[in-house]
Amino acid sequence: MNELYEYIKTCKTEEEIITTIGESLKPFIKNLRREVTIEDFERLSIIPIKRISKYSSFKADEHIKSIEVEMEEVKNNIANIVPFTIDYYKQIKKKYGKGRERKTEIRSFDTIEATHVVAANEKLYINREEGFIGFGLRKEEYVCDCSDIDDIIVIRADGKYLISKIADKNYVGKDIMHAAVFRKNDNRTIYNVVYRDGMNGSIMAKRCPITGLTRDKEYDLTKGTKGSRILHLSVNPNGEAEILKITLKPRPRLRNLHLDFDFSQMVIKGKASMGNILTRYAIHRIEITEKMGSTLGGQKIWFDTEVHRLNMEARGNYVGEFQSVDRIIVFYESGIFCIYKPDLSVHFDEGITLIKKHDEHKIYTVVYYDESQKYYYLKRFVADLYGKEQNYLSEDSKCRLVLISEDDYPLFKIIFGGKHHGRAPEEIDAEQFITVKGFKAKGKRLSTFDIKKIEELEPVRFKNPEVNEGPASDDFPAIGPDTGEQMSLNL
Repeated sequence: MNELYEYIKTCKTEEEIITTIGESLKPFIKNLRREVTIEDFERLSIIPIKRISKYSSFKADEHIKSIEVEMEEVKNNIANIVPFTIDYYKQIKKKYGKGRERKTEIRSFDTIEATHVVAANEKLYINREEGFIGFGLRKEEYVCDCSDIDDIIVIRADGKYLISKIADKNYVGKDIMHAAVFRKNDNRTIYNVVYRDGMNGSIMAKRCPITGLTRDKEYDLTKGTKGSRILHLSVNPNGEAEILKITLKPRPRLRNLHLDFDFSQMVIKGKASMGNILTRYAIHRIEITEKMGSTLGGQKIWFDTEVHRLNMEARGNYVGEFQSVDRIIVFYESGIFCIYKPDLSVHFDEGITLIKKHDEHKIYTVVYYDESQKYYYLKRFVADLYGKEQNYLSEDSKCRLVLISEDDYPLFKIIFGGKHHGRAPEEIDAEQFITVKGFKAKGKRLSTFDIKKIEELEPVRFKNPEVNEGPASDDFPAIGPDTGEQMSLNL
């Protein structure tokens, strides 16, 4: 054996090892069957040959020295743990601070029921005659959207009703008159009922909410007499009432066959109440002649700025009193406005500038800055288009909202800057400056001079001289006057 490794013991670098192997092989090349390549030299240099070279020994010594230096540094840091920790966090801030600012915020949590906020990811279907209900009956009558954790209320023609967990297919009894998603502790949904007591008994009428039920237990809207039957049923989300025209069956000595009955004149009682006698005669037909508004009064609603939700517990800023037809309008700094139903389960986005009860005749005045044209603009418009987000700033260029006013005659003060800083401030009466246009209009440029600041002044003209204040208390004061029956939040 020709011990080539003896020649590379003194080599200190990888290149020197390769070169030495090549020189050492020259005397033996003539005896080899093929030409020797660089790859062959590298193959000969691999371990264990490398391990006996001074190159590997030197590398190992350097590695050991670096470990010893690191150990000394660690011992020193432990001995000075407080300044080391401070410097460590300073380096983290320097390395990861700029451009990586915290985007989360600390806010309070609201008490939320899952059934109020879960997505309506299913559709409820019903077979009234056969008595089946569920989200799997896709060929049957559609009822409403629901979620897979909702409870369902079912009212049958015999006066029986129950609460059941939603399922793919569930038998709840034949002759279903009403089925819907059940909202627990809902005192504002009022059921107006006309029923016959027994097979030939009196005709009764009642108004009641349905709350606090045990699931899958049958209850009765009637007295419970055998043969009872519901003749009329209406479900009213905000306590609405109706006027009925009742036609009686003809019989001897019965002269007047028509009756008018106004549900709004009835007192709302508990679900177990028997109701009042409407007539003792048999009924041929019942018709609704007039739909009326809520008999409960409006819902007073507040906006909680901590959790960005509406509530009826007087938390936050008072928004207004809402009937079933009323809506709420929200303006955002991003240039978006949207008109919603006042749904307590809705979580509003950040950047709210104005939230109030919607008035379809209300004129809003907006001042904004057009980044592309470098000018300030003013526009006045009426907000409409319920249920869809709308951009009230320019959609063609990047714009920044300066302020929004809901005054009838807003007044603004323009303070000039830049090369026009010596120019005297100007006052702009918005109502005289520009007419009311659509919310998508560009608006009118405020000035061609450099503007430093725009301020809203107290108006000197008012459309309604009498100003009403919303409800206030020591704990939850109203946030300011408004010209209607609601207060607004201008953040």
